[in-house]
Amino acid sequence: MMRETMLIIHLLGLTMGLGTSFAYLFLGKAGSRLGKEEAVKFALNSLSLGTMGHIGLTLSIITGFYLMTPFWKLLPAQPLLIAKLVLVLTLTVTIGIIGVASRKARNGDPEVQLKRIRSLGKITFITGLAIVILAVLVFH
Repeated sequence: MMRETMLIIHLLGLTMGLGTSFAYLFLGKAGSRLGKEEAVKFALNSLSLGTMGHIGLTLSIITGFYLMTPFWKLLPAQPLLIAKLVLVLTLTVTIGIIGVASRKARNGDPEVQLKRIRSLGKITFITGLAIVILAVLVFH
C-alpha cells in the first residue's frame, strides 16, 4: 500500500512538473501575440507557475528515492536508469537556474532574464519528456 501511495504522489509531482513546462509553452505562444511591454508584463506574471513546477519536482524526487529502493543495488547494471537519474539531476539544476533568473527578472532587467528563461525552459521541457520516456523503458 505504501508503494502505491508513493507512486501516486510521484505521478502527481511529475504531472505538476511537466505540466508547468507545457503551460509555459502555451503561455509563450499567447505572449508572443502581445506588444513588447505587455508581453514582458505577461511573462513576469506567469512566472508564478514556477512554484507549481518546484513543488512537483520536489514531490517526484522525494518519492522517487523511496520507489528506487529495490533498484539501488541493481543500478550499475541499468544504463537507462542511470541516464534517467542523470537527466533528473540535470533537470533539477536547470530548474534551479531558472528560479534564480526568475528572481532577477522580477527585480530588474526582465528582458535579458526572460530570454534566458525561455532558452532554459526548452531544455527543461525536452529533459522532462526524456525522463518520462526513460522511465517507461526502465520500469515497463
